[in-house]
Amino acid sequence: MQTAFHLPTGIVVTAVFLLLHAALWLRRRQARRGFLSEHELITYETLRTGSQAGRFLRAGFTPDNAGRAARHLRLMLGGSALAICDTQDVLVWAGQGEHHRDQVMGHAAPVLGTGDVSVLSRADLPCEQPDCEVRAGVVAPLVVEDRVIGVLTAYSSRPSAGLARATEALATWMGGQLELGELDRERTRAVEAELRSLRAQISPHFIYNSLGAIASFVRTDPDRARELLLEFADFTRYSLRRGGTFTPLADELRNVERYLVLEQARFGERLQVRLLVAPEVLPVVVPYLVVQPLVENAVRHGLADKVGVGHVTITATDQGDAAEITVEDDGVGSDPETVRRALEGEEESHKRTESLGMGNVDARLRQVYGDDYGLVVETAPDLGTKVSFRVPKYAPGVHPSA
Repeated sequence: MQTAFHLPTGIVVTAVFLLLHAALWLRRRQARRGFLSEHELITYETLRTGSQAGRFLRAGFTPDNAGRAARHLRLMLGGSALAICDTQDVLVWAGQGEHHRDQVMGHAAPVLGTGDVSVLSRADLPCEQPDCEVRAGVVAPLVVEDRVIGVLTAYSSRPSAGLARATEALATWMGGQLELGELDRERTRAVEAELRSLRAQISPHFIYNSLGAIASFVRTDPDRARELLLEFADFTRYSLRRGGTFTPLADELRNVERYLVLEQARFGERLQVRLLVAPEVLPVVVPYLVVQPLVENAVRHGLADKVGVGHVTITATDQGDAAEITVEDDGVGSDPETVRRALEGEEESHKRTESLGMGNVDARLRQVYGDDYGLVVETAPDLGTKVSFRVPKYAPGVHPSA
């Protein structure tokens, strides 16, 4: 998935930390001393506070997330109060002087229209309370993909050039976090689309052949036909289930067993299967439908055209902080360059269909875990195929659905 990212995030984050460093230093002057110097403690607190705020911003631009982020953002800015609003309403007011909340959208309107920073004076903040701490402010746009989606307004008791620069820099950083959150959601939507695509491409000929094999046993071995029909029902129920992006490896391998039982009913003794699984990796959570397409590819393209008996070996081993899953066959193999082009989407469509399952699995693994966790394919003509991948035992956001 190609995504344009327009904000110079590294420069923005550095600018924010430098501009806010002095404010945090003043607020933390009395921090206790220990192994870290006071300067190091302040730097750590800046990073920690920014990380906490960023986590909520990336979760979505909602009143709840803005409210949670605002506590940390106010700590970074100091000042009397801050407000965050979208294009329609105020999402949150944090700090003193909340009686000024009804003025926020009026201050935001010009900035939402132009995208320019606006400085508020005492005249812009009429107030009948003589001791009110909201006497000046800075309104900065929140920009995501060149669109102004809201504003950040920081208030103080008096005008400050430092607050103006810090507010503008922080608003730019917030826009970057919001954009990263949108990219995360786009990636999630892409994963879900890949999964829907995989469900849709469950081989029609496999369903036809499975039902044909079951029908062949109806008269000669009714009990076997009944068992196969139940396996077929469980296989399709799992493969076509709605919801659930991740599942325990144990459930994934159980579905693979159902698939192989149905294929063995068709191939008979021509298909020999070995399943070697370390018990400690069975609870590891993996993307849903990540193993079965590789096994189907091994049976369908590795053995279907082979003369004599074909062997498929499925292994799942413990690699410390990761689990490794391998599907290997001694079938007809393939040209490595053809496989590479197919996985990268460079092959012609009629040739690429043979690797759709592998390409789908490879794309989803990379989307979930990163490029270091894609498929590794070893193959050559007449020498079979070995496909393997690793998954971390623990990864953020990866957990089985209820």
